[in-house]
Amino acid sequence: MKRVVITGAGTINALGHSVASTFEAMREGRCGIGKLEFRDVERLSIRIGGQVRGFEAEGRFNRQQMSLYDRFTQFTLIAAKEAILQSGLEFHGELSAKSGVVLGTAGGGVSTWDDNYRSVYEDGKNRVHPFVVPKLMNNAAASHVSMEFNLKGPSFTVSTACASSNHAMAQAFQMVRSGMSPAMITGGSESMLCFGGVKAWEGLRVMSKKACRPFSANRNGMVQGEGAGIFVFEEYEHAQARGAEILCEVLGFAMSSDASDIVMPSKQGAARAIAGALQDAGVDRERVGYINAHGTGTVANDKTECAAVADVFGPHADRLMMSSTKSMHGHLIGGTGAVELLACIMALKDGVIAPTIGYEEPDPECALDVVPNQAREARIDVALSNAFAFGGLNAVLALGRV
Repeated sequence: MKRVVITGAGTINALGHSVASTFEAMREGRCGIGKLEFRDVERLSIRIGGQVRGFEAEGRFNRQQMSLYDRFTQFTLIAAKEAILQSGLEFHGELSAKSGVVLGTAGGGVSTWDDNYRSVYEDGKNRVHPFVVPKLMNNAAASHVSMEFNLKGPSFTVSTACASSNHAMAQAFQMVRSGMSPAMITGGSESMLCFGGVKAWEGLRVMSKKACRPFSANRNGMVQGEGAGIFVFEEYEHAQARGAEILCEVLGFAMSSDASDIVMPSKQGAARAIAGALQDAGVDRERVGYINAHGTGTVANDKTECAAVADVFGPHADRLMMSSTKSMHGHLIGGTGAVELLACIMALKDGVIAPTIGYEEPDPECALDVVPNQAREARIDVALSNAFAFGGLNAVLALGRV
């Protein structure tokens, strides 16, 4: 089995249009959640979200590209360019033939769906653009990344609700670890912040009208976000031979299914995924210093996740740091695990633990160290990234400092 490292990272999200700006915002505990701005927002009861501000697609893509790229694809390509540029890889010959892209998204081209439903049902038009299907399909972003960067190896999209990115990165990790591919581009993206996307989530009655406050006793729901996080997973010796900068090592992963309820999380299912990731990584639980929590800010998720962590780590749970960066950038649904992996990289590489902001009142059912409101400097060796999705699908990644 090969060792797998991360040699490139890229992002665009509500906190920043790059990894550097996102790290700065996380260190400062800055909130990227604000008032939503799009057509018919006044018809919604939920009017806040982690929207990407100051982004103009017209300045980055030409007219032909705009006809093919939904907003989630645009975000993916921007983040992928940053990640691949940092890695220093150029995909030609055998490297191109064996390297691929595995991405996660829950909704794919939601904005394209929304625009074209309006066109047909509201405006009464009987014709849509001929590229609507290739623009909205969930694999559009993965396909365009493969074409843009000459990636001819295994490429596909994973869609498992809020665990999509973690499932995708786990598959990419497995391909590099097994020797199938020397490098894989992986991560995820999402852009559901349009009228139809938010209206659908309103129906679940799990959304907050004020703020995302994970683990705080006065929390009252999740807040949606948007954006992308993309990474270069590379075989360690391949990266070392070319003198690449290594951000951290991917040690292992695990997946589980609750097999119980379509929306209510299970402590047992989450605990199996956490314990399985430690076992796959071959690390003792006492070595874990930080967990990036799924931490949605809903009562059901937060108390279940804390209980699962307490079960797996036992007395060591009291010495763990566990924060939810969704409090800053919102819940990116299928892209959330990818952006949250950045917090693990920052912890391992820079020794800075991103905080859970908006924390106001202790909750006895969430009695772990959730790094409230302010970032913290700490040297850690191992970090976990949790993702627990609707449908009871769980995926946990373990990462280590190199």
